[in-house]
Amino acid sequence: MEERSRILIVGATGYIGRRIVKASIALAHPTFILFRKEVVSDVEKVEMLLSFKKDGAKLVEASFDDHGSLVDAVKQVDVVISAIAGNHMRHQILQQLKLVEAIKEAGNIKRFVPSEFGMDPGLMEHAMAPGNIVFIDKLKVREAIEAAAIPHTYISANIFAGYLVGGLAQLGRVMPPSDKVFLYGDGNVKAVWVDEDDIGIYTIKAIDDPCTLNKTMYIRPPLNILSQKEVVEKWEQLSGKRLNKTYISVDDFLVGMEDQSYGEKIGISHFYQIFYRGDLYNFEIGPNGVEASELYPEVKYTTMDSFMERYL
Repeated sequence: MEERSRILIVGATGYIGRRIVKASIALAHPTFILFRKEVVSDVEKVEMLLSFKKDGAKLVEASFDDHGSLVDAVKQVDVVISAIAGNHMRHQILQQLKLVEAIKEAGNIKRFVPSEFGMDPGLMEHAMAPGNIVFIDKLKVREAIEAAAIPHTYISANIFAGYLVGGLAQLGRVMPPSDKVFLYGDGNVKAVWVDEDDIGIYTIKAIDDPCTLNKTMYIRPPLNILSQKEVVEKWEQLSGKRLNKTYISVDDFLVGMEDQSYGEKIGISHFYQIFYRGDLYNFEIGPNGVEASELYPEVKYTTMDSFMERYL
């Protein structure tokens, strides 16, 4: 049996990182978890790290402020996967530039997966401010990776189901509404909705695959390519409840945006890209891209019908 790659996961206690750890262990990869000494004051993160260790992962202490420690951590593995935070509350994407320098010096890494996992930043030059900041920073990391000739895979995982499916894509809501729902535009713009555990599995599947080398892997499970209206209708059928629907034009959606908080502005701008422009599914995958469910048909991905059952 071919020896499996050793994987170092950065940002392992985060929302997506923990799923990647779970998948790495489940698929029998030697799994290394980078942790920073600051984490010792966060009891929940410590408990999570210890649970990873119990499941077979090795904990490796390093700091983004200590280049040598990063190099030492990287030298222990074959693959580095970064899942550090990229949301407006804990935006650390550019910290990865230090990781790129460590990988460059170590010289042994056969694949680096930077923290992306959402919309493809390479296709978001038109993105609305301030939501465009995360795409700009992710492109800076890409530029550094490619300038250093580091073997890589970029992953575009589209909508995290846990964030938007439960709330039927209502801003600021993660549980189903009981009586009414807002639909963006006519509600028919297609998007792609992905279970977070499936993101972890597809990510680990990709790291040893020559088909994904130096490419962007899009996660587009066919049954999960749905409009917001289709998601709402699936919930209505599953729950047996009809919701009152209000359709919001793009002008009405964006009015008053400047009066919102910074975080709310980012949310509004991303919703605009997804549900009005259709930026998750308004393009064909080109020669520099591959699609996960086609590459790995053996993965039994979670459909949104199945995902929604937890909210009943």
